[in-house]
Amino acid sequence: MLYPVNTSLFPPPQHLKVIQSLLLGAKMEHKGLQLNQSNFSCSICLDLLKDPVTIPCGHSYCMDCIKRYWDGKDQRKIHSCPQCRKEFIPRPALEKSIMLAALVEDLKKTGLQADHCASKDDRMKIYCRMEEHKGHETVPAAAERAEKQKKLQESRQQIHQRIQVQEEDVKLLQQEVEAINVSADKAVEDSEKIFTELIRLLQERRSEVKQQIRSQQETEVSRVKDVQEKLEQEITELKRKDAELEQLSHTEDHTQFLLNYPSLPALRESTHSSSINIRPLRHFEDVTAAVTELKEIVLDVLRDTWTNISLKVTGVDVLLAEPKTRDGFLHHSKEITLDPNTANRNLFLSEGNRKVIRMMQQQFYLDNPDRFTDYKQVLSRESLTGRCYWEVEWTGRGVGVAVSYQNIRRSEGFGFNDKSWSLYCTKDGNTFFLDDIETPVPGPVSSRIGVYLDHRAGILSFYSVSGTMTLLHRVQTRFTQPLYAGICVYNGSSAELIKPQQSV
Repeated sequence: MLYPVNTSLFPPPQHLKVIQSLLLGAKMEHKGLQLNQSNFSCSICLDLLKDPVTIPCGHSYCMDCIKRYWDGKDQRKIHSCPQCRKEFIPRPALEKSIMLAALVEDLKKTGLQADHCASKDDRMKIYCRMEEHKGHETVPAAAERAEKQKKLQESRQQIHQRIQVQEEDVKLLQQEVEAINVSADKAVEDSEKIFTELIRLLQERRSEVKQQIRSQQETEVSRVKDVQEKLEQEITELKRKDAELEQLSHTEDHTQFLLNYPSLPALRESTHSSSINIRPLRHFEDVTAAVTELKEIVLDVLRDTWTNISLKVTGVDVLLAEPKTRDGFLHHSKEITLDPNTANRNLFLSEGNRKVIRMMQQQFYLDNPDRFTDYKQVLSRESLTGRCYWEVEWTGRGVGVAVSYQNIRRSEGFGFNDKSWSLYCTKDGNTFFLDDIETPVPGPVSSRIGVYLDHRAGILSFYSVSGTMTLLHRVQTRFTQPLYAGICVYNGSSAELIKPQQSV
């Protein structure tokens, strides 16, 4: 006789494998064997199962863990097992496995919790190299620690080397500070002496002019008074004669008048001309005009020279020494990437926008006003100020290694204007271009070019980098805007901006 059976009381088929494994594990425990802890753990949180659920592939997880995992992946509408990667469409419904949960609780009560805690400490000795534990590529923690320790030591060594270099730079800067102070004190002392001497000379000239004026004043006054005295004497004599003539004119006796008239002295000519009162008197006004003219000349000189002096003072710039070794240059290294918005359509960028390859076919780039049109070149994304160093590795027929202002015309090539500076390198040699002027550059042909920029000092240097660094060309100018690194690529060529600290 057959009786109906309520199948809902039995676990689903996918649960049976897990339960059989757990029962087998419990049976092995009674025989003194160690249980496989993975049978009781969630592979997502690596902890004991909580509210366990089993998905159609047979793997079990904490209900909250698998929900969060699928919620994070839900945008793809595909739900897979974190372990075997089997996919399920639609998303499976999750129901708590009562029997599995009860078994886990019973095992906890029988001492599995203690074992689990111990095994969890053991698991901490295993290091997972994958993000989100995908694939669970694990290595012993000790081995991973040894590898990381080696890298840590290398990092520390680099740090110590950098500290040593920077401490040497600090000493050099301190010496530079002392030199600046000594130079400034000397300039102040010398300037004080010079201005004191100038003031002394002006005072001497002032005294001389004053003395000359007073001396001339005395001479002229004496001369005038002498003339005045003589004139006054003549006036007195003339008045006396006039009195005698007046007395004779009143004589009534004609005979007596005629007898006395011849005895009167004749009137002499005046010793001074009346022209004294004809010309206008200017006295020392011309001297005042001459001194005023001197004042204007001195003011003009002071204005011009003061402008020059002020420019010299404000233009004092401590030119820090250019590095002598590659390690010294790498101390100023800057990681640079290329800007796709400036790349010519025949250029392909790769390696995180650090490498550029010349292509026969045009690439699909969106229209952009910053994009170069006629020349196969590209600018960096980062602006360059201060002291910077970077290296360019190239292959093929040749490249142009350049720096440029951002406002260079997009139809112009590097070095063919006054807004960019470029060293063109080929297998046959090197050539420098600025403002469309070509300058042959002697020196070795190198596949790696180092570029050193001191923006404030206006120094731009190109180096051949191999076993040693050889200066190819140096520019001394005045940069008025931030600069950008540039690369121009010939047919069949490529170039890459090398990451800082990368060995040759």
